[in-house]
Amino acid sequence: MPGTTASRIPAATAHTHTRHHASVLAAAERRVLVWLAIRLPPRVTSDGLTYLGAAGMVGAGCALAAASHSRAWLALVPAFLAINWFGDSLDGTLARVRNAQRPRYGYYLDHVVDLANTLVLFAGLAVSGIASPLVAAGALVAYLLLAAESFLATHALGVFRISFAGFGPTELRILLSIGAIAAIEHPIVTPFGLGRIWLWDVGGLCGIVGMMSVFAMNAARNARALATADPLPGGRS
Repeated sequence: MPGTTASRIPAATAHTHTRHHASVLAAAERRVLVWLAIRLPPRVTSDGLTYLGAAGMVGAGCALAAASHSRAWLALVPAFLAINWFGDSLDGTLARVRNAQRPRYGYYLDHVVDLANTLVLFAGLAVSGIASPLVAAGALVAYLLLAAESFLATHALGVFRISFAGFGPTELRILLSIGAIAAIEHPIVTPFGLGRIWLWDVGGLCGIVGMMSVFAMNAARNARALATADPLPGGRS
C-alpha cells in the first residue's frame, strides 16, 4: 500500500552486523542448537519458535507473580525458562540451517520480543513477594540500559555482543532457575551477618552492579573506538 512504513524501507539495505557470543556455554549450546534445528519438522518455523520463547517468558513472569500467593509456583520458573531457551535460542539457528534468514526482520522481531519479555519477567518479580519492587525496577532499568547500549553498538560498530565476561542469556536463565528453586524454602538470607534480606534482593543488587559496570565499560570502550575510527576533519581533537 503506498505511503506505508514498509513501502519506505529500502529493499537493498543490508544488515551486516557480526554476532559475538563467547559465553561459557556458547560452544556446547551452538552444537546442541544445530542438532535440534536439523531435526525439527518443516511445519516448525523461526517465527513460531520466537513466539514460543515469548510464551515461556510470560509463563515465568506469571509464575513469579503467583509466588505472592504460594512459593510453590516458583517450581515452574525453570520449566518456563527452558521453554523460553528452546524458542528464543533456536529461532535464529533454524533460519540459518534452512538458509531462510531475514536479517533485518529477524533482528528487529527478536529484540522487540525480548524487551517485552524482560518487562513481563521483572514485573512478575516486582509483585512476587520474594524481592522488593525497587530492586526489581532497578534491575529492569539496568538491563534496558545494557540492551540499549548493545543495540547502539551494533548499529555504529557492526558487532552485536550477546555475552559479557563469559556470561550470556543461557547462563542468566540457569541462574534465575537456581534462584527460584532456592527461594521456595529459603526466600530470606543473612549475608555476612548484615541482617535478614530477600535472597532475590541480594541477587538483584549484584545483577544491577554487574550490568551497570558492563554498561560503563562498553560505553567507554566503544566511544574510544568510534572516536578513533571517526576523527574530526583536519585532525582536530
